[in-house]
Amino acid sequence: SSLFRRSCTSLHMEGTVSVILVQVNPGETFTIRTEDGHVQCIQGPAHVPMMSLNGSMPPIFVPPGYMSQVVEENGVRKIVILPHSTEYHPPMHPPPHLQHYMHPHPPPMLAHPPHPMYPPVPGSELHPPQYMHQHPMPPPPPPPPPLPQPRIYHEYGKIVSNIQARSAVLSWSHLVNSQNEENANRPVSFTFEVALSNCGKSGKFKTIYIILKFYISATYSSIEESTSEVISFTTESCEPDRPAVPKLVNRTKNSLILQWKGSNDNGSKIISFLLEWDEGKPGTFKECYFGHLKQYKLTKLSPSTKYSFRLAAKNNLGISEFSETVAFSTTGSVPPAPPPPQLNQAGITTLSLEWGPPTGAVTDELQFTYTLEMEEEGSGHGFKAKYNGEEPSCTLKNLRRSTSYKFRLFAHNSEGKSSPSEEVEYTTYPDKPGPPSKPYTKGKIRAYNVKVAWDPPKDNGGAEISKYVLEISEASNGSTWNVIYDGTLREHVCDHLRPGTSYKLRVYCFGIAGQSQASDILSIHTSAVPPGPCRSPYLANRAKPREISLHWAPPVVNGGAEIIDYVVDMAESDQTECRRVYQGPGLRCTVSNLLPGRTYSFWIKAANKTGFGPYSAKSQISTAPGPPDQCGTPMLTCKTATSVAVSWEVPLCNGAEICDYRLEWGKLEGSMHVIYTGPCLNYEVKGLTPATTYFCRVQAVNMAGIGMFGGTGIVTTPASVPGAMSLPRLLEGKIPLPLASTCLALQWDEPNCHGSEITGYNIEYGERQIVTVDRVTSYTLENLQPDTVYRIRIQAINSLGQSPFSQSIKAKTKPLPPEPPVLECVCFSYQSLKLKWGDGPNRISLSNSIQFNLQMEDKTGRFVTLLNGPCHTYKVQRLSECTTYNFKIQAYNEAGEGPFSDIYTFTTTKSPPAPLKAPKICQLGENLCEVTWEPLPPMKGDSIVYTLQLLSGRGADQKVVAVFDFLRKI
Repeated sequence: SSLFRRSCTSLHMEGTVSVILVQVNPGETFTIRTEDGHVQCIQGPAHVPMMSLNGSMPPIFVPPGYMSQVVEENGVRKIVILPHSTEYHPPMHPPPHLQHYMHPHPPPMLAHPPHPMYPPVPGSELHPPQYMHQHPMPPPPPPPPPLPQPRIYHEYGKIVSNIQARSAVLSWSHLVNSQNEENANRPVSFTFEVALSNCGKSGKFKTIYIILKFYISATYSSIEESTSEVISFTTESCEPDRPAVPKLVNRTKNSLILQWKGSNDNGSKIISFLLEWDEGKPGTFKECYFGHLKQYKLTKLSPSTKYSFRLAAKNNLGISEFSETVAFSTTGSVPPAPPPPQLNQAGITTLSLEWGPPTGAVTDELQFTYTLEMEEEGSGHGFKAKYNGEEPSCTLKNLRRSTSYKFRLFAHNSEGKSSPSEEVEYTTYPDKPGPPSKPYTKGKIRAYNVKVAWDPPKDNGGAEISKYVLEISEASNGSTWNVIYDGTLREHVCDHLRPGTSYKLRVYCFGIAGQSQASDILSIHTSAVPPGPCRSPYLANRAKPREISLHWAPPVVNGGAEIIDYVVDMAESDQTECRRVYQGPGLRCTVSNLLPGRTYSFWIKAANKTGFGPYSAKSQISTAPGPPDQCGTPMLTCKTATSVAVSWEVPLCNGAEICDYRLEWGKLEGSMHVIYTGPCLNYEVKGLTPATTYFCRVQAVNMAGIGMFGGTGIVTTPASVPGAMSLPRLLEGKIPLPLASTCLALQWDEPNCHGSEITGYNIEYGERQIVTVDRVTSYTLENLQPDTVYRIRIQAINSLGQSPFSQSIKAKTKPLPPEPPVLECVCFSYQSLKLKWGDGPNRISLSNSIQFNLQMEDKTGRFVTLLNGPCHTYKVQRLSECTTYNFKIQAYNEAGEGPFSDIYTFTTTKSPPAPLKAPKICQLGENLCEVTWEPLPPMKGDSIVYTLQLLSGRGADQKVVAVFDFLRKI
């Protein structure tokens, strides 16, 4: 049976309004009527909140057979309407740990639509609500008889359905009421709690379900809880529960007696049990007993063998699940002596041992337990048990280092203890020795060696020290240690040390177990000595012609003290004495005032606080070659008026052979250019201008550079014939046209006189015809042939001779003006005349470029130009018929205009008569027709002749068959 308890918790409200809850049971209706006459019916189950400002109880009218009861819980008053035979059960509160538990999404089986609650409007006059039945309530019915499956229990809205052997579905209705729409859609929370009891209504109930669900309802200021009626239902029967494992009652070497208890039969009596076993072979179970007894004996088993069993119960509804598997073993004999334990791993304070089962034992080794006993060497206490268990291995700890231990092993089974195994002896490892004492010096610390000794460690680790190792480290090297001694002695002479150096010494030793920690560190410092030789100095930078920059490194051995001074000595040769060129703490110096291309010897030595060390090896360094010295003034000799011989002396080369000389030449001292580069000491300058002053200078070049220019030489070339003439020019348009056919005008530039004034010019033209003129720059050649080409060149003349001729030019005289052509008329018309002259352009030389000027006389007697151009025909149009016209023509070309021709006279023809209209034909007889037409007007007294043609045929076959000429109309 189950009991459902539902509580309605009201929310907080403002003010002092008190809330009274009216409980409406399932199947009942609660009716409220407000002042405005509105009636609201609330179906049960529901809690209807009633509000009152003065705290008085509203009047409730109940139907006959019912009574109202006021209950107050936790400050909340509730009116409960009950029949006279029904008792009110107080609400059951949920456990404290579930007071605030809620489901945001309730399970589907409990989901119901929300029911609003409508409290009356505060402050309004309340009409007495009526509590009535919509349908009359019958007396409580007797318990319902059993129904066929599926069974459903239904009482006051609580439903139990889908009852199975181990489950049932519970559902119920919400306690919702509605009273006033103005207070609808306000939140209120419900907590549902389901309790279950399997001992009847008087038994103890156990809460099995609690859920918190929110609905839209009225607002409460207190909490109300109610408990439903108890519902009873019975679950279905099923197969038995899983039984417990069988228990061992007795066992022998060949038998096992098992006993078990029955499990819960789940409504159907157990009729038999099924016992299965694996026959001593794990993995496969077979039936060994099936019956109603609760005990079974297995016989003919093997001794000392393990068997596994499982049990199941059966009733009329089926067989249960098998119990858990349980294993039992038959008894056996005392095991034989096991083999002695073997050493798996030894340590300083530990020994790991392992062993196997007794030889020849036919049983699982897990059935044995082992006892390991140990005896310490020299302890006198005998064997003591150190391990007792089933594992075939054991690790013994906290033993003494480098100590022998004896062991023996016992095996146990259920029958007893075996005899001990053979005794074995194992020894722990010795430990590492402790560190030796701090090393100490014996005797004086020298510059290159020191004697060091040490004491053995206080703890040798349980074994003899096999060797000592001495390490040394320079203080500057930090943690870098080098072994300098490895042996059994406890002292050593440390040699090959560096003077003035700090060293650290430490020692450690070795035993059987390994290396000890290092001893404390001994620090020493060797005494300083003068530094060793430096490396030879070398060039710091590229050598210059007159200075050398030297660089050197500190000596490899500084003698144990800081280098504070350096000395640099120099010698120009092996025969000269050394001189000091630098002394100071730096590693660089510059030696100046040297000669280019010379080799010098250098030595260097360093000093510390104890003094100077030896000189370095000799370093021979040469200065760089320098540019050559300045050349002397070149020597100049005029060979001709246009050439000068130049020579010069060899300057000092300054350490590098002179490879080139550069000769600069020019007419101005400040504007000279290189005209020669080469190794020679002379050069001939050609192509000079006579009577001209020239300047020159020389500089030498070697691999080191270019030397300074020497002095400037000056020379003036002697006078000479004039220079070459430039090309003469032909003057166009300077000669009148009448003379252009026989004259050519020339112009030229005066050449360089080369120191002697020009007196005249020779003009050569034609067949080596020469005309000598005075000192002019233009001249006209006369009496030449027209239209003829001449080659012309000119030369200048001075007191020293004639210059070379200039280059020739070609000049052509213009042709004579052309004669007028013959003019003729090639086509006459009554309105035009076509004129033609000459032989056409194809026969005229293009070089002549003859053009024509055609003129015609007008009515006033003046000749006007009709055509001016190269054409040979012209058609004169828009003339009058039967009229005489006068023409003349003139030819001209580049030579000029020729004369006009004689006057030519040409007359236009008469114009033809106008076209006639079609004639008219009149039939006069069988073979006679009269033809008439309109006459034309007279044409200046010219008679008109009419021609009549008689045609025969049609179209293309038409032809003239007769022609008649008439002077008048017929």
